[in-house]
Amino acid sequence: MTEMITIPRAEYERLREAAEDLADLEAYDRAVAAGGESMPAEYVKRMIGGESPLRVYREYRGLTQAALAERSEVNRVQIADIEAGRKTGSVATLGKLATALGVTIDDLA
Repeated sequence: MTEMITIPRAEYERLREAAEDLADLEAYDRAVAAGGESMPAEYVKRMIGGESPLRVYREYRGLTQAALAERSEVNRVQIADIEAGRKTGSVATLGKLATALGVTIDDLA
């Protein structure tokens, strides 16, 4: 037999928010334990807002497109095209860029 409990909506919403906060804290703890890199909120917000992760990581690392091109051995025009969304870049190209930026290919997707 299933037991039912009735609570006020405000209490239900408070409990949902607390559960979400707990999930966020647990995700943070897992990332820290795995040695994950932290990034200032302003950069994260740019990616969440739809900006190119390649551009955000490049600027976070303090690199120009030319410097990233030299470091990754990827043509600067290719980098500009990927950042602008005109091209997606091959797996090989994204791999070179990810290595140069110290991130995974998934971080650039």
